[in-house]
Amino acid sequence: MRPPLTLELLAAPAAVSGVRRALRDHGADVQLCASELVTNVVRHLGEGVPVTVRVSCDGGRTRLEVTDPDPRALPVLREAVGVDDESGRGLALLDALALRWGVEREPGRKTVWCELPDTAAVAVGHEPPYSRSGATSTTSPWPPPDRLPCS
Repeated sequence: MRPPLTLELLAAPAAVSGVRRALRDHGADVQLCASELVTNVVRHLGEGVPVTVRVSCDGGRTRLEVTDPDPRALPVLREAVGVDDESGRGLALLDALALRWGVEREPGRKTVWCELPDTAAVAVGHEPPYSRSGATSTTSPWPPPDRLPCS
């Protein structure tokens, strides 16, 4: 069983690889989504910005949250990226992997979150009890998960 995990860090390119290492037990999709979201903080807010990464598991899903102190800098899913463009694919990857994702804005901060199938549940053939919406929202459609550990 994996307990909930919280990482407090300062945004920097080196921190991205540290986040991936810290999340290796949660699977490649969680690592990739966390990497993309932390990279967005570095790219759009700058180095040295405080970031909180949280991972929890509940009901066959893994919830990843990345919180930063700028509620105005919102993620934008781009429709198309040119073949030669070096950036702009991160949210498209997250959107393709996540069952759903969104943004919660509060005074002085925002949290970009996504929910992915729990790798342990998928490995034993359990389908998650919800479907991928692909839509973003400014508030979560339900209260925060109970933070039960994954199996």
